[in-house]
Amino acid sequence: MLDATPHRSPLTPPPPSGSSPPLAVAELRALVDAGEIDTVVLAFTDMQGRLQGKRFAARFFLDDVLERGTEGCNYLLAVDVELNTVERYEMASWERGYGDFAMRGDPATLRRVPWQPGTAMMTADLTWHDGTPVGPSPRQILRRQLDRLAARGWSAHVGTELEFMVFQDTYETAWDRAYRGLTPANQYNNDYSVLGTARVEPLLRRIRNEMGGAGMTVESAKGECNLGQHEIAFRYADALTTCDQTSVYKTGAKEIAAQEGKALTFMAKYDEREGNSCHIHLSLRDAEGRPVLADEHGPYGMSATMRHFLAGQLAALREFTLLYAPNINSYKRFRPGSFAPTAVAWGPDNRSCALRVVGHGHAHRLENRVPGGDVNPYLAVAGMIAAGLDGVDRGLELPEECTGNAYEGDAEHVPATLREAADLWEKSTLAREAFGDDVAAHYATMARVEQEAYDTAVTDWERYRSFERM
Repeated sequence: MLDATPHRSPLTPPPPSGSSPPLAVAELRALVDAGEIDTVVLAFTDMQGRLQGKRFAARFFLDDVLERGTEGCNYLLAVDVELNTVERYEMASWERGYGDFAMRGDPATLRRVPWQPGTAMMTADLTWHDGTPVGPSPRQILRRQLDRLAARGWSAHVGTELEFMVFQDTYETAWDRAYRGLTPANQYNNDYSVLGTARVEPLLRRIRNEMGGAGMTVESAKGECNLGQHEIAFRYADALTTCDQTSVYKTGAKEIAAQEGKALTFMAKYDEREGNSCHIHLSLRDAEGRPVLADEHGPYGMSATMRHFLAGQLAALREFTLLYAPNINSYKRFRPGSFAPTAVAWGPDNRSCALRVVGHGHAHRLENRVPGGDVNPYLAVAGMIAAGLDGVDRGLELPEECTGNAYEGDAEHVPATLREAADLWEKSTLAREAFGDDVAAHYATMARVEQEAYDTAVTDWERYRSFERM
């Protein structure tokens, strides 16, 4: 992960190894002419990190949609998880008539979809009809922060480590059982176990190979701690590419699991055991491809810029936790001794801290261990960049490192609930300065909507404890 080569342009993702590159438009035309591709999916990532869009006849896509784009109802960035319309969003409402925004494909993201016959996919940016970007769109939020980096001659390179749990049941069976009594693919802790991964290798192999066919460079698969829990790692790339790929991967992995008669989940905390994380690794390079964060003579190999950048992460972490942990369930991960962080602390190669410094040379980087498997990667990476730039601009000094057990230290606590995180986000001057008032308000509304839905729900836990005995 992030073991960069020194001579590659910082704006060019590393070439795939053993995988098919993303498609050029000319190649797509040839495949359509040959009858190999008949469907093109045009999709964007919504607030909740899900792909939303349309499937087009491939010929119509090439003749019409590729140049003009298509439309989608703007309520898609103003709904809850179940696609219910929600009041209080400024950009979309009944009063505004729930009109359209434009979905315009980014040709650099065109790829084959090996797990769907005859299918290709392109990631879309969202614009209003006058061509201006839709500000609260997650991909646009990240683009704005990447532009801020580019103005300094810097680029961000990112890798994600995304865990999931596999069950032997289908998604339909899981729904019918209210997600209770499911059979995990492994019955015991299989962290790093080759035997454990062999139990589900047909599924893992399909995911690895078919993501490779979609233009991603797969590194490895390994077992994790929870029952049926696994992780597939991909080679780092520029930040936008990694986030695009992560969104495609999460959808594709679920589709492949369904085809295999299984179900997998990226939810942050399925049960009382270990949760699903999405650790995010980030490094910076300058216009000549040199590492911005590394200095072999600095403490722990860190440049002065990295010390300020990392200090910015710590200073903004509580205010930006909403970007890293966006759901009620996200906060169930943060428990002592769980490998999910509770302390706003940093340490060199210390997995008990929220922020970990690892690697050397071009691979020298920081790892944010707060995000769970339910994170929206665009928002999380945007938050890390904004926090780091604030640290650099203000010359923030890095506090003392944690080399022991951060769970037992006296550092500030990662927010314990979505309500706490939303309060911190709403009060954050930095959030408004870095992302704009519209984005800050939009995602505060998302958090409040989820919190209110949860507050009115009656759970099985309450019934079991109260029905007879209270």
